[in-house]
Amino acid sequence: MKVLALTRYGPLGASSRMRTYQYLPGLRAEGIDVRVLPLLRDAYLHRLYSNEDTNWRWVASDYLSRVSHLLRARRYDLLWIEKELFPNFPGMAERALQACGIPYVVDYDDAIYHNYDLSRNWMKHILKQKIGKIMKNAAVVICGNEYLAEHARSAGARHVEIIPTVVDLDRYNLGQMAPREYRVVGWIGMPATVRYLEHVAPALKVISKERSIQLRVIGAQFSSCGINTDCRPWTKEAEVGDIQDFDIGIMPLADSPWERGKCGYKLVQYMACGKPVIASPVGMNRQIVQQEVNGYLASNTEEWIASLRALLADADLRRRMGIQGRAVVEQKYSLQVTTPRLAQLFHQLSHRKSV
Repeated sequence: MKVLALTRYGPLGASSRMRTYQYLPGLRAEGIDVRVLPLLRDAYLHRLYSNEDTNWRWVASDYLSRVSHLLRARRYDLLWIEKELFPNFPGMAERALQACGIPYVVDYDDAIYHNYDLSRNWMKHILKQKIGKIMKNAAVVICGNEYLAEHARSAGARHVEIIPTVVDLDRYNLGQMAPREYRVVGWIGMPATVRYLEHVAPALKVISKERSIQLRVIGAQFSSCGINTDCRPWTKEAEVGDIQDFDIGIMPLADSPWERGKCGYKLVQYMACGKPVIASPVGMNRQIVQQEVNGYLASNTEEWIASLRALLADADLRRRMGIQGRAVVEQKYSLQVTTPRLAQLFHQLSHRKSV
């Protein structure tokens, strides 16, 4: 079986890396040959993460390259599309695929339809129905959580599957921490999402006055007066080791439509390394975190303070919650569980096409 995966980014893009690239070896073992063609080059992401201006000539060239890739779509049994073919453009390419009888699967791990229906830019807002139409015409819509799946169903999607964003258990393990006098409260993410740490900063300032802690930030820059902070760049090679060095993993979020579409991947990473977690009770976080079993859900500063105090004061509690979290990842949020599901789905679609 030959599949053409049309991702937004190369492996440098977290969403593309976790929703597509990490599946390639497992799918190959299941007899599915996937060719990946990203829309935007790595240099685009380097500029984005460095807050540099976008090179629009690159973007135009990359969009034209995608057009040429689509002209060869009939060589494949199935197209596997990340989110949409051409961001901020009408969904004409997806409609053309449907009109030509070329089946496609579309995958979502973010509520990108809110980029359109909640936009104050009129040129984007007029595309508010775009993602719904793409979902409706897809052979299958794969969603990272129920919030996204419900949108797909309401749009009239024929077949909706929920496949969470997961980790590879062969990469993530419990590890061992060296003894130290302070505790590390860790967060991993990107410059675009580091702003959520402002929600937990007041609690961290209170805790910092009570005991020796360090806020460890991986993948972005953050500073707040009164909080000892260590910011480190993200690399694939150091990612797991950095998380293993946390004592607690956190995922604060705002409670708004965009955040409700997030898939809680940070929590899965922390738990895979045996770390207890504290998270805002928003969207997928509510499903991943079992209150007082593998972590805590904290809605306000007082709850964040109480949760941090409980975990920082009790090493045995951290260990027990970490073990419970690891078990949840092994059962529900691992590549070893979801790869057979995805492969079966693709084979079913290929069989349906041949019939």
